[in-house]
Amino acid sequence: MPFVVLGSTEVIPRDTFWEEHSHPTHELLWNHRGASSATVGARVWTITPTVGLWIPAGTRHSGWTPAGTWHRAAQFGVHAVPPLAERPVAVEVTPLLRLLLDRLDTEGLGAQERARTEAMVLDLLAPAEHQLLLHMPEAPLLAPIVEAVRADPADTTTLARWAVRLGVSTRTITRAFRSETGLGFSQWLATARVQHAIALLALGEEIEEVAERVGYHSASAFGVAFRRVTGMSPGRFRTQ
Repeated sequence: MPFVVLGSTEVIPRDTFWEEHSHPTHELLWNHRGASSATVGARVWTITPTVGLWIPAGTRHSGWTPAGTWHRAAQFGVHAVPPLAERPVAVEVTPLLRLLLDRLDTEGLGAQERARTEAMVLDLLAPAEHQLLLHMPEAPLLAPIVEAVRADPADTTTLARWAVRLGVSTRTITRAFRSETGLGFSQWLATARVQHAIALLALGEEIEEVAERVGYHSASAFGVAFRRVTGMSPGRFRTQ
């Protein structure tokens, strides 16, 4: 059996949600075009053409892909490929890695050619420097904040105003966010906004419009936040 068994390569015709499931193989998800997401427990990864997601065999996950996304997946046999990591991890999908994965999908590829290509694929797989990952807090106290931000990333409610609404101190909210996500309120909010922005940019929307839709008063402020989370500017993201 080959190291790599390609799964799907599909342009998604409509907004699609995959219920929680698992695979007997390791899975690599990435997109040829557009941005999608995968959820494992309380963790939500954004998947793009340059940042994919490695999901170890047996890991239960759900997925969301908006209409128009060109979705790609590769399955790796557990008998031949040790897991890249014991838990899901973002993978840098370089141009060379994409070309090699495409080659494995070529009809008529000989056994020796396939084996060499698979070996190069495995050699190139590595965790990405920046994970497009958002931890969703599950504490009941934080549920109203999470719901508000998911409904409208541009929500302007400050930490102080949330404290008044929830009847607790700002310190209590901050502690709860750090305990559940490892981030303070403002850092978590910026990450949530950037995740939403990535999906909008992948649809071809203008940077200035995206900045406004996710709660930034200027493209420059949005650019600073985007770079802090992703390691690149919004403009560079759009050209990849």
